[in-house]
Amino acid sequence: MAQTPRLPELSACPTCAEPLEPGDLFCGGCGRDLTVAEQPAEPTPAAASGANGAAAADPGLPPGWFRDEAEGPEGRTAGAPDAVGGEADPRAGEATPPLASPPPPAQPPVRFDERAPGAAAATPTVPDHPETLADFTLGDPESDGFHLAAPESDPDHYRLAEPLGSETRADEFETEGPAQPPQGGDPRAAAAQSGDPRAALGTPDPAAAEAKTVEVKHCVACRTGTIDADGYCENCGHAQPRERDHVERELGGADAPAVAAVSDRGLRHHRNEDAFALSTADLPDGGSAVIAVVCDGVSSASRPDEASEAASIAARKSLGASLPLGMHPQQAMHEGLVAAAHAVSALAADTGGIAGAHQNAPACTIVSGVIANGILTVGWIGDSRAYWIPDDRTAPAARLTEDDSWAAQMVAANLMSEADAYADARAHAITGWLGADAHEIDPHTASFKPEGPGVVLVCTDGLWNYAEAAADMAAAVPADARTRPLHSAQVLVGHALDGGGHDNVTVAVLPFPSADVRARIPDMA
Repeated sequence: MAQTPRLPELSACPTCAEPLEPGDLFCGGCGRDLTVAEQPAEPTPAAASGANGAAAADPGLPPGWFRDEAEGPEGRTAGAPDAVGGEADPRAGEATPPLASPPPPAQPPVRFDERAPGAAAATPTVPDHPETLADFTLGDPESDGFHLAAPESDPDHYRLAEPLGSETRADEFETEGPAQPPQGGDPRAAAAQSGDPRAALGTPDPAAAEAKTVEVKHCVACRTGTIDADGYCENCGHAQPRERDHVERELGGADAPAVAAVSDRGLRHHRNEDAFALSTADLPDGGSAVIAVVCDGVSSASRPDEASEAASIAARKSLGASLPLGMHPQQAMHEGLVAAAHAVSALAADTGGIAGAHQNAPACTIVSGVIANGILTVGWIGDSRAYWIPDDRTAPAARLTEDDSWAAQMVAANLMSEADAYADARAHAITGWLGADAHEIDPHTASFKPEGPGVVLVCTDGLWNYAEAAADMAAAVPADARTRPLHSAQVLVGHALDGGGHDNVTVAVLPFPSADVRARIPDMA
């Protein structure tokens, strides 16, 4: 059994030299604890342990006591078992003073809102919590159990919340390559790249401004007045067209134009439902052919503008493919009309599966003229017409087509005179057209060999309503129509507009004989 350690006998306090009596545990003068012996010099690490690695006796502890390194500098509490004998300390229950000198005073905590006297200014790294910065102190990460996670270990922790109602789409951003600058760019960067400080202010370059030429447009009706900012002629007051409302084309050189056409919306319709297509084709014998196709959409049908456009393009392509193969122009014309009919019928397939939708399928009429090897060939379905106007106005003009209409049938059956038939409200009811709801198509073709020069007109009823007879049409055609076909087409459209413009107006003018335009001009629609 371990014995109680004997305390040293002191006659005076080692600190203040106050006389002591036997059994005193504390000095009456300074209050020193007399049970604690004087601390010798701190041993070297080599002397701190025995030869066998056992812990050496701590001089700050009574004999037989050993310090447990896991318990810190305060040692065991009173009454703890002896490290050797396992007996309890007889002084259990008493307040045990520290068994060793107290550790050096800890450094005062560092606050982010204060600076130690004389310390250099520094910017600590702190978490993103501004509301707690005033009360947050840094401690030792090991002893306090506190550490900051590496940013890459939790990439979503510091992600900013998205604004309410926002949606992020992957296709709105580039997945590779450098970051793109904001739309519009930095005006300072533009100025730096161009070297012109006016670029930053958006000031135009005077030299560039002078280089720009303003195209002056003239009225399509009177052809003399200029157009104001609202789109009206300042001379006659006609509203000017937009996009397809007014289209003009001419093929061939300025010295020898081959064909020209003009189409206009008119003054009563809200859109232009007419269409035309112009083209040339190389013939096997080395010559060339000139092609003009004019179509008139049926207003009572659905999508008449699409029907006329599809028919004109299909007929032009078919003629352009057949003629170079040596096919006779009249046979090529027949195949062109059939191709146009198929193109319009195909538009009716887009009905969404609605039963009976074919009853109001897209529909149009068509007329076409081809000049090749001194032969004039025309083809038509419906009431669009072709006229021959000779240069010699003493020679008679002629209408080259017969209408597929109610009025034409009345005249052909000798039931009404031509004047009375066309004055009837049913005169323009057509009996032949292109479309899925046409019971059958009956392409009409005819070939002519004029004796002298002149022009061929292919037009819609928007024009011939104001010049129905051939003589009236010849009176409206300018005398220089063969050398200036585009100007003549413009004049004829103006004639219809001046007469009231109740319908869309389209006319193509083909000079005869045609100029040699082999491989010089592209197809146009």
